[in-house]
Amino acid sequence: MPLGPPPDQDLIVVGATGDLARRKLLPALYNLSARDLLPRKGDVVGAAPFDWSDEKFRSFARDSVREFSRTGIDEAAFSSFAQRLHFVPLDQSGKLDALRPHLTAKRRLAYLAVPPSAFTPLIAAIGEAGLSEGTGIIIEKPFGHDLESAQALNRALHAVVPEDRVFRIDHYLGKETVQNLLVFRFGNSLFERIWTRDAISRVEITVAESLGVDGRGKFYDPVGALRDIVQNHMFQLLAVMAMEPPVSFEAEALRNEKVKVLSSMHEIEPHSLVRGQYTAGTIDGTKVGAYREEPGVAKDSTTETFVALRVHLETWRWSGVPFLLRTGKCLRTRDTRIVIVFRDVPLHLFRAAGVHALDQDRLVIRIQPDEGIALTFVAKQPGPEVTLNPVDMNFSYDSSFRVSPPEAYERLLHDALDGDHTLFIREDEVEHGWTAVKKVLEEPPPIELYPAGSWGPEQAKRIAMPWHWHDPEGDV
Repeated sequence: MPLGPPPDQDLIVVGATGDLARRKLLPALYNLSARDLLPRKGDVVGAAPFDWSDEKFRSFARDSVREFSRTGIDEAAFSSFAQRLHFVPLDQSGKLDALRPHLTAKRRLAYLAVPPSAFTPLIAAIGEAGLSEGTGIIIEKPFGHDLESAQALNRALHAVVPEDRVFRIDHYLGKETVQNLLVFRFGNSLFERIWTRDAISRVEITVAESLGVDGRGKFYDPVGALRDIVQNHMFQLLAVMAMEPPVSFEAEALRNEKVKVLSSMHEIEPHSLVRGQYTAGTIDGTKVGAYREEPGVAKDSTTETFVALRVHLETWRWSGVPFLLRTGKCLRTRDTRIVIVFRDVPLHLFRAAGVHALDQDRLVIRIQPDEGIALTFVAKQPGPEVTLNPVDMNFSYDSSFRVSPPEAYERLLHDALDGDHTLFIREDEVEHGWTAVKKVLEEPPPIELYPAGSWGPEQAKRIAMPWHWHDPEGDV
């Protein structure tokens, strides 16, 4: 269905002067406005503890759009968007009463673009300001620090708004390729029929970043890769990849199936996980300092910047199939992908021709960059001899549709304004994710060091044995 303007409402952005608003939210809102995909009536009200005027906020938004919008800036389109932008200075009390005179619509959505430590007091402040009625709340991961704090956050939310007005955002679910995975699976009988333990040997999910903590050491050091990436992004990718067909594409039907996957995960044991931390190295010819040299990071930090782990699902479809997950900072390249490795042929027929081993067929779902899907299989090289080589059938969004996919935040903001929960995370998904990592958070394995620009610590290879990891540059 084509998208249209959501119902009339105001959008409140608490933390509107911060990095998330500057890099993601304001450019996404501008692009939605330019496509007539914001509510026809209602304002965008920024709020932060700064003494800014509306004009100052609009100037900030213009600079943000000019620098970070995927479409650049059109002054006429921005002028129309800017008329909806208003700013409310907040005092240090944490109260939100000052917002009330600036809200004109009966319905509103509050985006808490603030550190997670500020969620609970701001949620309470929404209730104390008398804004509970008609308000939805968006929060960003991580949703808590562990199972107990996640449950406490859920209780704080439900004290102010019901679950059907809570939008827990994981921007990976807004990426076009992740959404296309659902279409690929359930719209193509060729693949859905082999999407089982009978045909699939293993699944690898990689979220690799070439950057370090990018000046966010003070935030990152108490968190680490397990909480920051694995428990949310990676478990969501796993759930979408492994879920059963929903009875419909309604939000609750889809989220029910994801919950079944997450609840089927074994509790992860420390011996099934490797934690790493980057030391000084070189990435793309540029020298990179060690994690412990980053501002805001403790000199004796044992926070992991890399995690590799093995997950098992106790379901009829996936029992016995290992899911191999790895993520890290300061790795060789930026790349997020799912690799589905199919089972080997039962009998090698080409030994007489000197071919003693065949590469296993695999399906590679590229989430970023160069969004697309590739199927790798074995073919005979032209010539009189039987020489076999892997070849690819490749689909790329850019080459097939001649258009770059929209930013994830554009889709997610529109859906939240429209009240559509399909791409948002439900409370039980969060709690099952924390339950799976509870033991390794309480009994973390030791840190293994790895140089920046590598694919992580050597010990990570143990997680994939007796196989090996696949990456964009070949097998590792």
